[in-house]
Amino acid sequence: MSKVITALSVSVDGYITGRDPGPGRGLGDGGMLFDWYSDGDVRSQVFDGFTLSEPSVRLFDSLASRVGASLAGRKTYDDSEGFGGGGPHPDAPLVVLSHRPAPENSERQTFVTTGIEDAVAAAREAAGDKDVALMGGGVVTEALKARLVDEIVLHQVPVLLGSGRPFFQTLPEHISLRLIEAVPAPGVTHLHYEVTR
Repeated sequence: MSKVITALSVSVDGYITGRDPGPGRGLGDGGMLFDWYSDGDVRSQVFDGFTLSEPSVRLFDSLASRVGASLAGRKTYDDSEGFGGGGPHPDAPLVVLSHRPAPENSERQTFVTTGIEDAVAAAREAAGDKDVALMGGGVVTEALKARLVDEIVLHQVPVLLGSGRPFFQTLPEHISLRLIEAVPAPGVTHLHYEVTR
């Protein structure tokens, strides 16, 4: 059965953007969170133009090849300028959870306005037998609250941003994790967890 996963770059103090993110500004002053995508000499087999370190590419390509659909929140979608009509993954369609009127759906994008459960169901359908990748702190938090997340990967970058958008928002209870793998790499440590139930 397919899984619902999230794998985002995050600062040591828990931010997935820097200050002042938004359309035309991307991650604000947090762009260094993605330096590890291009600081190596091994080409990704999934994402054209990504050259990662050998430890990073092994984990990154393993995760990326599992993705059959992405699910992002509207803020992530808007800040990414609609992903140019596509999605964050080169081959996977995008589902966007939005509580505001949606722009016209494109061939690779579907908007869901009826909540996280319906958005995950739509993404699972689009993913087929592959996994659903969540993007954005709000979507990840809502999916955790609904007990829909199976795995969390923190691509932890050794920087304290001090401000920005946090990866996780307020949760109503503790959620236990089991470490599957920790992969140290140049400029990033990959922490792969299973959500225990």
